[in-house]
Amino acid sequence: MMANYVVPPELLAPYVPFGTELDFWQGRCYVSLVGFMFLKTKLLGVPIPFHRDFEEANLRFYVRRKVGDSWRRGAVFIKEIVPKPAISLVANVVYRESYTTHRMRHSWDLSEEQHTITYEWKPFFKGDWYKMTAVTEPIAAPIAVGSEEEFITEHYWGYARAGESSTNEYQVQHPRWDVYKVRSHEISGDFGSLYGEEFEAILMDKPTSVFVAEGSEISIMEKTTLKA
Repeated sequence: MMANYVVPPELLAPYVPFGTELDFWQGRCYVSLVGFMFLKTKLLGVPIPFHRDFEEANLRFYVRRKVGDSWRRGAVFIKEIVPKPAISLVANVVYRESYTTHRMRHSWDLSEEQHTITYEWKPFFKGDWYKMTAVTEPIAAPIAVGSEEEFITEHYWGYARAGESSTNEYQVQHPRWDVYKVRSHEISGDFGSLYGEEFEAILMDKPTSVFVAEGSEISIMEKTTLKA
């Protein structure tokens, strides 16, 4: 599930990694609140018992990097939440991402009339549950060329700040996804305490768009480090 919000570019400027620049769609800059499932996961190519199937929620935005005559379009993660501490440890150490570990749960109610998809997360020792849920059409459709959905989903690189003048870059490989049209949605939580006051009003406002993607097999390739 992806809830997308238009934000002022200056809000994201402090988070832009070295060597990249903000990516825009029709002159607009986005952040996305995303909830999804990892299934049959391997860490560094190795399946880890009790760490194969788990939820993730993340807040991300979009950048690009010029390589030769083409652009690499990627995502930068402001915060990523998972229920497994080993996942957080590996991602933070190897990729220099911003993972943290929370309690998490999800539900998928899939009927012939509609799908109801819910992701929830909560700090272990304080606070209430954060929630994002969507009721969708039961049949997915291909993403339209040139659409907002295409812009949001078709970023095939990840970037993480490794220092003031260095950035970790890694490729994310997956096929083009289909999406489900959302009939209704609900998003709630104390987003100011989780992501910072600068994001509170944005995430409590109505999203510009919400959609649910079918997902697919995904490969995260070995990282390289860009330096000045």
